[in-house]
Amino acid sequence: MNIQEAKKEIKNTVKAYLAKDETGAYRIASVNQRPILLMGPPGIGKTQIMEQVARECEIGLAAYTITHHTRQSAVGLPFIKEETFDGCACSVTKYTMSEIIAGIYEKMELTGCREGILFLDEINCVSETLAPTMLQFLQYKTFGGHKIPEGWIIAAAGNPPEYNRSVHDFDMVTLDRMRYMSVEPDLQIWKAYAKTVGVHSAITSYLELRPKNFYRVENDVDGLQFVTARGWEDLSSLLQTYEALGISAGEEVFHEFIHHPDVAQDAFSFYDLYHKYEEDYGITEILEGKVRQNVYSRIAQAEFDERLCVVSQLSDGLGQILRQAAQEKERADLWYLFLKDFQNLQDGKKQPTDLYHELVGRLEEGYRKKKQGGVYAKERLRNEKWLWMQLKNTPPEKNMDGKEAFDYEKKNFDAQLKKLEQAELCAEFAVEYAFDFMEQAFLDGQEIVVFVTDLTLNQEAVSFFAKHPCRRFTKYTQSLLIGSRKEQLLLELERG
Repeated sequence: MNIQEAKKEIKNTVKAYLAKDETGAYRIASVNQRPILLMGPPGIGKTQIMEQVARECEIGLAAYTITHHTRQSAVGLPFIKEETFDGCACSVTKYTMSEIIAGIYEKMELTGCREGILFLDEINCVSETLAPTMLQFLQYKTFGGHKIPEGWIIAAAGNPPEYNRSVHDFDMVTLDRMRYMSVEPDLQIWKAYAKTVGVHSAITSYLELRPKNFYRVENDVDGLQFVTARGWEDLSSLLQTYEALGISAGEEVFHEFIHHPDVAQDAFSFYDLYHKYEEDYGITEILEGKVRQNVYSRIAQAEFDERLCVVSQLSDGLGQILRQAAQEKERADLWYLFLKDFQNLQDGKKQPTDLYHELVGRLEEGYRKKKQGGVYAKERLRNEKWLWMQLKNTPPEKNMDGKEAFDYEKKNFDAQLKKLEQAELCAEFAVEYAFDFMEQAFLDGQEIVVFVTDLTLNQEAVSFFAKHPCRRFTKYTQSLLIGSRKEQLLLELERG
């Protein structure tokens, strides 16, 4: 299965394992809740989907790389305790709490989540000293004398032997106690994820043109050469930060992340050309409705790679504008909820400024807990931090009564609403300018299908069009087989 199918099945498993009957007991007893085992090549996103599942199911996540643990840290240290049995005092060996199980309780304290996922990565690389205890743990969910808390589900991941010399094969007894899911890399599924997290469009465009270079593992006379999804994503993060700082990325940077010399060199050459096209065509100007005179004649004569780059750059530039509008919308929504509480909780017994600071303190505490918990979307956390910092810097004056304090804060909120209105208006115009360019440059060509398909993979775009319908976006999504024909269309474009 691909990573998306695995994610869906894991979410279904979480729902089933956490389902309760009318008495409040779990429908599937803990002893029958088989741990999930994801087995697949390194760097395809096994850890990422665990984070996504925890966030979307609103449960906790405690993640550990099991290879970092010894028997002592995982099981706990033995100590002697005096016990009385049948009137006789005895010295009994007990164990301190496992570092892993203690970590679950710490996560529960930080996040307030009483249920969650305990995720153990690289489980088939467990140390020899710990291996004998794993069977007991997988079946009885116990390390030493301590069980994992009720409501916590065990999930694990490992790499097949061909990718890691340190792995141990699971025996039949162990496998018979797990839900085994084999996961394979899938570029189209990864691209949808890449759009969500904002992977550099030069990388997604390159992989659109060179799909075979998405995931490669080869061992020849030159040694091990490999490319993974993790490598592309980490490279993207560095490139975006370099660009924001005005730092130029040389070819050696690509070789540091892409451990296949031919692919790294080819990707760097494409990246270099990608930026040249961006400058030559003036993508920012196109989205402002200002198209340079020679652009249409040039793109009519352009090769396939160049045309696809321009489409991707336009989609990416529009995506950034839509992302800005989505950010202003979420900030306005969060601010509205704060103001609503500030107004509704005023009872005349507490000074408005005291209530205000108390609510801001709650926001800050909530933000810090969510950040430490690690199961909330980064963009949401960034907006929550932005809000409490704004509120912290603009408190009402001490001598204001409740209405005055609320009106004072509402003025700041109204300013945010104006920012939102401007951002959404800018996005509406940019959408129309983008479609104007696409239709004039490519008429009814298949490049428009590629462009609209990219928009359908952009969550901010889908949300924006739900509130601000775009006639042409609707027309193309309804009249064309978006997604299902994309690979065929790209082949047709290349041949053309």
